[in-house]
Amino acid sequence: MNRSRELDPTGHAPLDAGLYTDAPAADPLRDPSLYSNRELSQLDFNFRVLAQAQDPQVPLLERLRYLCISCTNLDEFFEIRAGTLRHAQDLGLVAGPDGLAPSAVLARIHDRAAELVDAQYECWNKVLRPALNQAGVRVLARDNWNPRQAEWLRGYFRDEIMPVLSPLGLDPAHPFPKILNKSLNIVVVVSGRDAFGRDGNLAIVRAPRSLPRIIQVPEEVSGGPTDFVFLSAVLSAFVDELFPGMQVKGAYQFRVTRNSELLVDEEEVDNIALALRDELVGRGYLRAVRLEIADHCPEPIVRTLLENFDLTENAVYRINGPVNLNRAVQVYDLVQRADLKFPPFQPRPLAGMDTMFETVSRGDVLLHHPFDAFTPVLELLRQAADDPSVLAIKQTLYRSGKDSQIVDALVQAARKGKDVTVVVELRARFDEEANLGFADRLQEAGVQVVYGVVGYKTHAKMLLIVRREGRVLRRYVHLGTGNYHAGTARQYTDLGLITAHPDIGNDVHLIFQQLSGLAPQLQLKCLLQSPFTLHGGVLRRIEREIAHALDGRPARIVAKMNALNEERVIRALYRASQAGVQIDLIVRGACTLRAGVPGVSENIRVRSIVGRFLEHSRVYWFGNDGEPELFCASADWLERNLLRRVETCFPILDPAVAARIREEALDNYLGDNLNAWLLQPDGQYLPAARAEGAEPHSAQACLLAKLCA
Repeated sequence: MNRSRELDPTGHAPLDAGLYTDAPAADPLRDPSLYSNRELSQLDFNFRVLAQAQDPQVPLLERLRYLCISCTNLDEFFEIRAGTLRHAQDLGLVAGPDGLAPSAVLARIHDRAAELVDAQYECWNKVLRPALNQAGVRVLARDNWNPRQAEWLRGYFRDEIMPVLSPLGLDPAHPFPKILNKSLNIVVVVSGRDAFGRDGNLAIVRAPRSLPRIIQVPEEVSGGPTDFVFLSAVLSAFVDELFPGMQVKGAYQFRVTRNSELLVDEEEVDNIALALRDELVGRGYLRAVRLEIADHCPEPIVRTLLENFDLTENAVYRINGPVNLNRAVQVYDLVQRADLKFPPFQPRPLAGMDTMFETVSRGDVLLHHPFDAFTPVLELLRQAADDPSVLAIKQTLYRSGKDSQIVDALVQAARKGKDVTVVVELRARFDEEANLGFADRLQEAGVQVVYGVVGYKTHAKMLLIVRREGRVLRRYVHLGTGNYHAGTARQYTDLGLITAHPDIGNDVHLIFQQLSGLAPQLQLKCLLQSPFTLHGGVLRRIEREIAHALDGRPARIVAKMNALNEERVIRALYRASQAGVQIDLIVRGACTLRAGVPGVSENIRVRSIVGRFLEHSRVYWFGNDGEPELFCASADWLERNLLRRVETCFPILDPAVAARIREEALDNYLGDNLNAWLLQPDGQYLPAARAEGAEPHSAQACLLAKLCA
């Protein structure tokens, strides 16, 4: 019996449906050549980001920002993806669907990352730095300092930098120090004897994080209003002052990247918050995965560093420039030049925002961020906190920022006597410390804080407000594809739905009960939920399109997401393509599906959009023989999202709202011929070619013009 097609009494696939195979092992759709490697695909996304930095049509400071984003993304890639792979290699884990063992993937990562690093520094040295200089924004290289600049920088070093430095000479009494993740360091070669008669050899100078990585030189000194110097250049130039009476033979900046994936065995700890706090203390000193070092550093020193960090030869990246190039983004923030940045925009306000409950009671409200303001979500919470008719507020928080207005409103609601429950996901990567902080603050205000479900990250984005209206209680709900973070709502594209639909409200109520209590598997009327029904729900809808195609009816799937790697979903899409279903996928980052393979996926088209805003919304549309279904979700079609997280996927029931999402978030992006990259059968991406006579079309620019002032 094919267990994967069995349904539970609710009509949904069981929790463990994803563990069963839907085809024999000999299934040709399991051929490793039909799957790209997820890590390598994610790494390639950064080449598409870097292409924005290389595009002369993009404003100059925005190009600098894209370069820095590609560098920061690469840091995170090594901290998480490469770090996890090295752990998998140590454990001897088997290859994935692509057939590549962890050791083989790591080797390819280092080769591909080396290409990316070379491209980043070529862009910086040969393109952006000269162009910025010509535009009057000068990042001064050490070799080009004039005497007055050098004199001022030496004084700055003595007054502002040297007092906080603690150079460490390496000898038997001073072994190699612990080096903090991604910190700036200088390895110094010294000769001579110090005051104690000790012979000089090597020393390490660590730059405390309290020091600014970009230093602005005063206009009266430098001659320009926007002249800057990297801290690494100043340290290298004047490091000799830290070793009086000795001779500095060389100074070479370096930076080590470490695995930053926190591993907390939730089933073995009594208090996950305390365990996570303990883990955070040591995060900066976990296993090394990459070494960046000045390209002129002598080979013996490189070998010494590799030995100390337990790294292989291919894990070293020789850098022709500052090892922390991503810090140049501070130049973007410091330079106020409207002519070198994207034009400002004002998100569209919501009509009727002053009376949110009345507005939502008249019909569903769709927010398409950043083009629509995030303010209505804040106002909904603020008004709920102040409204005496509101009895309870429940919310999930994954990322909300350190100074969150959302948290302020929840605290205010609790202090005004509302029953407030917040599900805080402590393990939101790199936001763990902030989440611990606001969880403490919420608890101090009387909020019931729940830390989710052991073994499953709570990634769902839900807000539920219970309000008494006459003799009945009415539920108001916000569901979103992005986080409750006002800052990222201006930088990411996301979709949010505010509704008073009773069935959706009841479904969200049941999910909150399940998260805060010990509820059994739920019977939901509208929502699909990971890890229970979302995976099976997606598979069933793909199978339905296959059935329509085989019966000669129109069959189509359009879906937008951040990443795709779940093997059963990919095989289902391949079968759909073979049946004649027309499939368009808009996948921002990693995609392990191969598009356009003859006989397998020739009816599948995959595009990636890289533009002004980070594409983050998740939308699934199924043609359903003229009665289309459209869902928005917090989940990508990744194995972790579909099978190992708490996620929500919500239907858009209002036809007008569904039509708007189809037009703005799907068709609009399928027509983009300026920022789109098309996935080729060999796994490579090529820029979308504009058809002859076609007008240039940018999906994001279209929405800015249509929705924003």
